Amino acid sequence: MSEATLTQTKAPARQFSLIDFVGRFAPLIFLIALVIVFGVQQPRFLSSLNLFNVMRQISITGLISIGMTFVILTSGIDLSVGSLLALSGLICAAVAKGGTENTLSLSTAGEVGYGVTLAALTAMAVGTAGGMVQGLAITQLGVPPFVVTLGGLSIFRGMALLFSNGGPISGFTEDFRFWGQEKVMDQVPVPVIVFIVFAVLAHIVLRYTRYGRHVYAVGGNPEAARLSGLNVNFILVSVYTIVGFFSGMAGFVLAARLNSAEAVAGQGYELDVIASVVIGGTSLFGGEGGIPGTVIGAMLIGVLKNGLVLMNVSSYTQQIIIGVIIVVAVAFDRFIKSKRRA
Repeated sequence: MSEATLTQTKAPARQFSLIDFVGRFAPLIFLIALVIVFGVQQPRFLSSLNLFNVMRQISITGLISIGMTFVILTSGIDLSVGSLLALSGLICAAVAKGGTENTLSLSTAGEVGYGVTLAALTAMAVGTAGGMVQGLAITQLGVPPFVVTLGGLSIFRGMALLFSNGGPISGFTEDFRFWGQEKVMDQVPVPVIVFIVFAVLAHIVLRYTRYGRHVYAVGGNPEAARLSGLNVNFILVSVYTIVGFFSGMAGFVLAARLNSAEAVAGQGYELDVIASVVIGGTSLFGGEGGIPGTVIGAMLIGVLKNGLVLMNVSSYTQQIIIGVIIVVAVAFDRFIKSKRRA
């Protein structure tokens, strides 16, 4: 083969694209900029104690955000995660203590329980079942995810209130509190380790398994995926089951961290979770994004909230800022896509 032919068959060099670079690294650049700004404004922001505190705060919503990434990759949405967290946490707490103080009264608080392992598994089972039911309702009844999960938001919260009669369940054993309050090597909170481990596992599943590729395919073009032989309904049910599983796990970790479970827990979490996923670069229109971006998005939300608190910005204003950021992130996503198509 001549040299000229080799030159012709050689793959063209990939040219640098500013649009692609900004679209890919904008969340990370924004996160670094926020850390610098808050670090300059409030020097204690950069203390290891505060930074690990930020990571512990985001670990709860971060866990749910991992599951929400699967859902949004299929262009779906789940508004019920906060309510499912509360229900899972309450049932988990009741198992850990052998009953609720207000309803079942199976035991005196803290004296008899069914073990931390069974309590944790119960929380995950409740969350998984809740997510699966919603996935089946979406696929079998043909009801849009927004409507089904909006109904789930109300149903699960009502079930939590009925189960606990509106009261909290508190006072857990040291083994139970370990999963929310203890630290490894006196620095790293256990919830942070749990969050990182599951984030890595979820990334591997999405990027390096056939199932992960199917999730992207369904989100990119569900009709093409169906014509290619994929079981689209199975994929859709599975992603809502996954986010339910992570909501249940978050309910367990939150109860352990607060040493209490109550029906009002997790209110407003859906906003932080969706914001983390969208700001991290996962498209609300499906088919694009991933776990690393979600982790950065969760960190960005956590840093933003912590920095605003240190600067004495009210929680009401924080909600406004986060809402604005969601709108800007979606608009930015559409802008980048339009530029890529141009």
